Amino acid sequence: QWRADWALRWYALDVDYEMAGTDLRSSADVAGNIVQILGGRKPAGFHYELFLDEHNQKISKSKGNGLTMEDWLTYAPHESLAYYMYLRPTSGKKLYFDIIPKAVDEYLTHVANLPEQEPKKQIDNPAWYIHGGKAPEGQSSPISFALLLNLVNAANTDDAQTLWGFIQQYAPDATPENAPMLDRLVGYAIRYYQDFILPNKAYRAPDAREAKALAALADKLSNLSDGLEAEDYMTEVFSAGKENGYEKDELRDWFKAIYEICLGQSEGPRFGSFVKLYGREQTASLINEALEGKLAA
Repeated sequence: QWRADWALRWYALDVDYEMAGTDLRSSADVAGNIVQILGGRKPAGFHYELFLDEHNQKISKSKGNGLTMEDWLTYAPHESLAYYMYLRPTSGKKLYFDIIPKAVDEYLTHVANLPEQEPKKQIDNPAWYIHGGKAPEGQSSPISFALLLNLVNAANTDDAQTLWGFIQQYAPDATPENAPMLDRLVGYAIRYYQDFILPNKAYRAPDAREAKALAALADKLSNLSDGLEAEDYMTEVFSAGKENGYEKDELRDWFKAIYEICLGQSEGPRFGSFVKLYGREQTASLINEALEGKLAA
């Protein structure tokens, strides 16, 4: 019966456009046929795919396996949600808490690129649509959300002022006033860390090869000069692994070991960027604490 009701509403109100989920595609077709039989015009339509959970199951209110808009906005800026909604509407998309940091960082990349692009390229940029053709000042961030999460993890603090002390080592000119998006991200990172990373942190002890490579990395960092760039630190991280038993095709395992042993996570952003943000001496100290068993205890 409701298919006919749908059609009558279209006919009576002269509806010319209607969106519906892919699960209602056949119902929309039936309603469209009824409108045409009545002498009306079937509205133009758009069928969007459904949201999926982390197990590729359809999100259901009754199952409670979803993520609400309020949930997202607790842990990330609304612009990142707009970006997520913009992406691939005709494809099924996973919607769960773990995808939030990735969506935030992809949004930041697009909004940073927008002013540098030619007008004909800007219309391919999601940020162009999110911001009506021009991003407001202060929307970009010199530090990724993923990197901020690792900073909160390593610093073990929920104090924004303390975190800004580290941030200004990485981006000396950044302040909460001239980098408002970054300031917002600091608050979101603290909340996300407290609710999702901290409860799942699982440090482990290194094996012999890992311990040797980590000790070498800590030594390299301790003996470097200050003021280096993230890529310089990254070179030292690669060298420590290669010089201590990690072949080229095993370097992924080396980086995974660093994150698991020193940060209690299986992955993270480029470690050279983390060293620059957290500080080379602080990172060396963190590694030494891991080698002494203080983190995995």
